[in-house]
Amino acid sequence: MKEAIFDDLDVSRETFERLTQYVELVKRWNPKINLVSRKSLEDIWNRHIKDSVQVYSCAGSFENWADLGSGGGFPGMVCAIMAIEDAPEARFTFVESDQRKSAFLRNVARECGAKCTVVSKRIEAVEPLNADVLSARALSDLRTLLSFCDRHLGKKGLALLPKGERWKKELEEAQEEWKFDVDPITSLTEPQAVILKIKGVSRG
Repeated sequence: MKEAIFDDLDVSRETFERLTQYVELVKRWNPKINLVSRKSLEDIWNRHIKDSVQVYSCAGSFENWADLGSGGGFPGMVCAIMAIEDAPEARFTFVESDQRKSAFLRNVARECGAKCTVVSKRIEAVEPLNADVLSARALSDLRTLLSFCDRHLGKKGLALLPKGERWKKELEEAQEEWKFDVDPITSLTEPQAVILKIKGVSRG
């Protein structure tokens, strides 16, 4: 089973071992602070890890990555673990207002050697991060996410926003208020879902 997962992810052995360590930490902490649903925990490699690896694969080169509403660390912590080998000079900032989830993220970073800072504040209260890449998963509707992008994404930055089967409706609603370039990438794990690659965010 483990070998099949490793082959499916297309990552190095070292990265896979770090991801395995992360999965074990999620399982250990989850009963206390509900990082992911019990049902999705049973399929964590497919539902959370593989999805997050796909987000990372969409990023290209970067130096400064911001993950908003980080929760249990998907996709941000997975991307930070991927970057240990792939982009060792890159910096990650996780914004998570829940103190217990912030403590979990700091623990994972120490255990797995991920290079990141955890900011325990509300997104609106954080100074602009000027990120090259911004990610957020299961945080809010697209219209609200774009307001966060407007604040925290650099002028030439890229937002990577996983969205479920309602993504087209969210896109239409967001385009009433915002201008942006968008490229929907079909999810590898859920055919009705996408990763929205967004650039050039400005008020409509």
